[in-house]
Amino acid sequence: MSDALTKEAGKSGEKKALVFDIQRFCLHDGPGIRTVLFFKGCALRCAWCHNPESHQSRQEVAFFAHCCVRCYACREVCPKTAILTGPGCRIDHSLCDGCGNCVAACLTRALRMIGKTWGTADLLAEVRKDRDFFISSGGGVTLSGGEPMLQAAFLEGFLPFLKGDGIHVTLETCGHFPWADMERIAPFLDLIYFDLKQMDSARHESYTTRGNGLILDNFRRLAAVFPHLQPRMPVIPGCNDDEKNIFATAALLHECALETIHCLPYHRLGEAKRGRIGMGRPSPDLNIPDRPGLGPAVERFTREEIHVVAYD
Repeated sequence: MSDALTKEAGKSGEKKALVFDIQRFCLHDGPGIRTVLFFKGCALRCAWCHNPESHQSRQEVAFFAHCCVRCYACREVCPKTAILTGPGCRIDHSLCDGCGNCVAACLTRALRMIGKTWGTADLLAEVRKDRDFFISSGGGVTLSGGEPMLQAAFLEGFLPFLKGDGIHVTLETCGHFPWADMERIAPFLDLIYFDLKQMDSARHESYTTRGNGLILDNFRRLAAVFPHLQPRMPVIPGCNDDEKNIFATAALLHECALETIHCLPYHRLGEAKRGRIGMGRPSPDLNIPDRPGLGPAVERFTREEIHVVAYD
């Protein structure tokens, strides 16, 4: 990015982004080698979420018990008396205001702040470190989360600079956003991965805390105007891999003239993360076997003449 663009991106009064992770050299979040930006905040609370630290649109302190030496330096500097001394999570999140004093005092990094605020110029500079890899592999930047569309005001100012740099942009979305936000963002996107979790709205709400009416409306509207829309399904055994849901999902894809769906397997990475930020077991508790397979879902989609790209 030129000095002029950097100066423009760093104007005072710019919107800020809250990002909880940046992962490099990713191969399954769009074409080529990608840098994935994980935006904090999401409208859904999926029972199977593997990034529960993304739910809140604010910074949070996470506790890594294996690093703690029980010196309690954190307790001495906490202005809210939010430090717990018993087993389990070290932070009473009902009292914590995220000031970060405990994080600064913790020499073993048992306490870590989840979420960092970025300005446009700084985040662009971070992304541009990987530009050579994007060029050589046909890769780019993927916006993930959480739900990036919750920070659409930031993206509206950020994405034009990415496109000005010739960087491919992919959005991963749960689909729960105001359409007006997508109208402003879509011109700067090259690919959209859109999650279809459950076609029955009542079941969708029971698993995610929201119905799917807005999500399906947005999917249909995008399918009509955006040429590179790729539906995806996190396959959760017993929740959305049954014949009825697969048939309804396939019918929606046929209605929208789409022939392919990406199926992602369930994994347990979110369970340890929930404990670090003081979250209990998900509700409903899914009770999913250790090695669930994609086989039944793939079979059923294939019968409905939908091609499946299955992820490991």
